[in-house]
Amino acid sequence: MSTRKYLAEVLGTFVLVFGGSMSILAALAMGAPILVVVPFGFGLALLTSIFAFGSASGAHYNPAVTLAALLDRQIGPLEAGAYVLAQVIGAIGASALVGVVAGGSDQVTLTRNALGQGVTPLSGFVIEVVLTAIFLAVILTTARRVPAHAPFVIPLTLVMIHMAGIPFSGASVNPARSLGPALVSGNLSDIWIYLTAPLVGGAIGWALYRVFEAGEIPSAGD
Repeated sequence: MSTRKYLAEVLGTFVLVFGGSMSILAALAMGAPILVVVPFGFGLALLTSIFAFGSASGAHYNPAVTLAALLDRQIGPLEAGAYVLAQVIGAIGASALVGVVAGGSDQVTLTRNALGQGVTPLSGFVIEVVLTAIFLAVILTTARRVPAHAPFVIPLTLVMIHMAGIPFSGASVNPARSLGPALVSGNLSDIWIYLTAPLVGGAIGWALYRVFEAGEIPSAGD
């Protein structure tokens, strides 16, 4: 197996997590509006990753995306596992670098996904499931119908997701993005939400995609 696509997943996830995390710290440092800076920070970081490395790997950068690709038989189980490992490595590396350049684990803690005030774990779980399902339905449908627009539509969808979800669930929709800061900061509070809900949402998003595209997608083996 070529290692080029796995390196692309490491680097693409690194750029996504590092760019998004630094946008959080920049907004906090400057007193800038979180709901403007951070959504565009993550969205533009994803756009950068797609153009820089996406042609090599398909630009997953997210275990939920890889799960959907596995369910859709676009990749096999071993390849999917290698993709997820690469994504986690990229996310941990990005958060480690954030700690080095921004002042240690306390700063990395600020980049963690966390539930908003008064939001219960169940509510946070449901929000993450719904947001990820929307994200995956857009990713799969756009890649299928208008692939030339995907590098722009997908990052803009991520911007919307962050605007909608940051005050409530922290808008992860990506287990690797959540796991990196949690491990590096040593704060695993509510991590189960961010590891499981996006995977459930990814499966639901894939199912919605299949329902609405079923009439046009050849069955396996055609």
